[in-house]
Amino acid sequence: MSACVIAIRSDGLSAEIDPFGAQLFALRDAEGNDLLWDGDPAVWTGRAPVLFPIVGGLNGGRYRLGGQAFALPRHGFARHRLFEVAETSGDRAVFRLRWDEETLAAYPFRFELDLAFAVAGACLTMTATVRNLDPTAPMSASFGFHPALRWPLPYGQPRAAHVIVFDQEEPAPIRRIDADGLVQPARFPTPVEGRALVLRDDLFTDDALIFDKIASRRLAYGADAGPLIEVAFPDTTLLGVWTKPGADFICIEPWHGWADPAGYEGDFRDKPGVFEVEPGGERAMAMSITLRR
Repeated sequence: MSACVIAIRSDGLSAEIDPFGAQLFALRDAEGNDLLWDGDPAVWTGRAPVLFPIVGGLNGGRYRLGGQAFALPRHGFARHRLFEVAETSGDRAVFRLRWDEETLAAYPFRFELDLAFAVAGACLTMTATVRNLDPTAPMSASFGFHPALRWPLPYGQPRAAHVIVFDQEEPAPIRRIDADGLVQPARFPTPVEGRALVLRDDLFTDDALIFDKIASRRLAYGADAGPLIEVAFPDTTLLGVWTKPGADFICIEPWHGWADPAGYEGDFRDKPGVFEVEPGGERAMAMSITLRR
């Protein structure tokens, strides 16, 4: 954690953001109840890491781009970098990461990444804007959100009562990653029944559930009684759901991009889920977390 988190507040929520990684550090309701995982180092130190310029792992830890090979750690480098505080007010803050010589050695693009956080009423909106600062050549990238919400939520209901209800029925098979963190070629029967995913630890024995044919762009998470959290993700093409079995969090992760398919040797530009930003252009992706009483 950096020396100072940035706090924003509305009449329904308060949030703290750590400039190191531009990571959502705390999210609380009007009564001060914690909605976000606390990053217990005995379990998992993450809270809501930012995934850029890749999501997931690479085959052999390296990727190929135009005949050259580059190395990146799982989920990229943004979560391990200090962002500039570009803007802050009572209910909004913007954090910015720009390319430098160190990033160029691992990711040969001149980029700018903004993470904007805004609260209004009982809604937190997080917007990532990826800019290509090169006026002559396109830029390839992936991006993902990774917020860890409390499981159970702090409203007196047991873990076993918690469920994710999707906006649409989700009959499509899901994907899984292998022991190397790469996407398996096989598809697996969805654990969603109609629109409902009843949460239980054994779903995550083999790591995340990956919805690569997701129909919904909105879901509700919570117990059968008490407040719910609505998560909206209008701009991303995949969704990961993950926890460590037995841990008190559930990660609901909108992604645009994912890990390498097992054995992938192709160019980064051709990898499924990678998007392209035109020369001098930008791409924005948002997700929102709303507390529904």
